[in-house]
Amino acid sequence: MSVPSPRQHLCIGIVAGEVSGDTLGAGLVRELKSRYPSAEFIGICGPQMQAEGAVSLFPMERLSVMGLVEVLGRLRELFGIRDQLVEKFIAAKIDVFVGIDAPDFNLRLEESLKPAGIPVVHYVSPSVWAWRQGRVEGIRQCVDTILCLLPFEKKFYDEHQVDAVFVGHPLADSLPLENDTVAARAELGLKAEAEYIALLPGSRGGEVDRIAPVLFAAAKLILKKHPQARFIIPAINAARRADIETHLAVSGLAAEIFDDRHGAGVGRLVMGAADAVVLASGTATLEAMLLKKPMVVAYRLQWLTYLIARLMVKSLYVSLPNLLAGEEIVPELIQGAATPEAIAAETLRWLDDEPYRRSRVQRFTALHESLRRNADVKAADAVQHLLEKHVEAV
Repeated sequence: MSVPSPRQHLCIGIVAGEVSGDTLGAGLVRELKSRYPSAEFIGICGPQMQAEGAVSLFPMERLSVMGLVEVLGRLRELFGIRDQLVEKFIAAKIDVFVGIDAPDFNLRLEESLKPAGIPVVHYVSPSVWAWRQGRVEGIRQCVDTILCLLPFEKKFYDEHQVDAVFVGHPLADSLPLENDTVAARAELGLKAEAEYIALLPGSRGGEVDRIAPVLFAAAKLILKKHPQARFIIPAINAARRADIETHLAVSGLAAEIFDDRHGAGVGRLVMGAADAVVLASGTATLEAMLLKKPMVVAYRLQWLTYLIARLMVKSLYVSLPNLLAGEEIVPELIQGAATPEAIAAETLRWLDDEPYRRSRVQRFTALHESLRRNADVKAADAVQHLLEKHVEAV
């Protein structure tokens, strides 16, 4: 493909709202820069995207708001950031905008950019197939192309006449089909033969406060059956480490915390070193699956957020392994079901029932293979195609 713009300097607007979006954005920026070495990327970016040369105009942390209720207290700030971004993008005459995940923020931003003549790509489908399906009409109006990580998402958009591309998942491309647990332990300085259970209470402060006490209580129950077990916990930044340390002190559980000094992928490294993983729902469940790790998904929302979500969500499952499989291949313990006793029982089943563990890990491998599509390249192809199409139109 030829360079899509007559301008010597491409300017690409890009916004990611959390760690998983930062990971996707870093791969996309890297691939686009290999095609357009002088391209400039501006917007809201995390450390991984910034390491690839993207410039963040606002801290990514300001977009990381969890829950329908919690976001209400931040609306004025979020609207202000959105309006400033629109002004900056239009003033910079960006050639294309890529909104990565964060649909409640990015789709509203895209509503303002597309009428200004800016081509719009939305990377990662909102869960319109699961809840608020009426959003697909708005997506059709404000997005030129949507990039889907999961195969069933493209099918949904095809049925609603929205241009969509299934790109696969970058993590499926980058992670090997067989995880090297010994190497992960060596990198973290852990013992090769010990039994480790990873506890991941979330990446946001509110999540940690709701979920960590339950996970730590479950860990103490696991110790009654597996007294040799050791617990390892990732912390994505200093704030989360402080939150985790506070809850550990209250619980009395002994655990080792690994923070961002081990890199942006500290959570993945900790999971890779574990024999089993207990985690909050989210992208981490996909990472655990790709690492072929036995997992228990436990999640609690703020109570009013949960009641609202329960009325609106149509999907049977919340974790990505189960959504991809179309059946429950990992246990999901949500809200009231996420008790220390239930979490401990499901974790012990993974550890003690070898046929159960083996059959499900085989499913993880098959799903991993289905998601391998060279996602960074396919996503960059879609962005480049839209850029060239836009240049031809003008």
